[in-house]
Amino acid sequence: MLDYHLHLWPHGRKATQATVEELAAYCARAAEQGVTEIALTEHLFRFDQADALLGGWWETVDDDPRLIEEMARYWKDHVSADLDAYVETCVAAKAAGLPVVVGMEVDYYPGRMDKVAALLAGYPFDVLLGSVHWLGAWMFDDLGSAVAAAEWDSRRVEDVWETYTRALEELAATGTVDVLAHPDLCKVAGRRPPVPEEWYDRMAEAAASSGIAAEVSSAGWRKPAAEPYSPPSLLSRLHRLGVPVTTASDAHRLSEVASRSGDVRDLVAAAGYRSLCAFDRRRPREVPL
Repeated sequence: MLDYHLHLWPHGRKATQATVEELAAYCARAAEQGVTEIALTEHLFRFDQADALLGGWWETVDDDPRLIEEMARYWKDHVSADLDAYVETCVAAKAAGLPVVVGMEVDYYPGRMDKVAALLAGYPFDVLLGSVHWLGAWMFDDLGSAVAAAEWDSRRVEDVWETYTRALEELAATGTVDVLAHPDLCKVAGRRPPVPEEWYDRMAEAAASSGIAAEVSSAGWRKPAAEPYSPPSLLSRLHRLGVPVTTASDAHRLSEVASRSGDVRDLVAAAGYRSLCAFDRRRPREVPL
């Protein structure tokens, strides 16, 4: 099993310099849960280099001053790490023999993904996860923000799913990332359209047509969605289209590493998968489920 989506720093807390010892603790925790390889995939927006490249992007994609102000606050609160130091620590952990691959979670920045790709090309990443966390300047999955959470009551759930899925399709088509992380994150608040199948069809097709993998994550069980991301109805579509999958916990602290990995394995096996997709220097390879 893999845990290919791990963070070192909880949301709302400034980053601290990662250490090989910290990564070793993550590996030990993962091994206890039957996971043999992990990917460190910190959010790109945590790093000073991303801030220099992308800071203020929200002002060009939205005209709601409340959402713009909230996004600016959130961004400022989270930028504090050095990308060079992060990658160097991950590379050192690999050199020390730890079962770690070097990754990054890359949010979708409309019209700027070429700049993102150019920045990331300068580093020895093994895997890049692609995510849609923001619709315009609305941080729809930040349920701890009163401003963001209230927005759910002012929008039709079908419109949210449509806007999200369109952004996911656009992100996949850029070719910037290797895996679609939590592809159905639009259900995070537990709000679903009566018939979500048309959006699940498009999510699966986005991965298939772009030749990238999709993630099956236990993180949804920790949210109001109360089910994994890529649930059986989506996972069956991914399998039918030949989309490879990774497995993940999306942990933001040591205690969450490899969370419910056994349940995720059973879910993937039930969909017909016999292997998972791992990565080396952004080249896919199969590993037994």
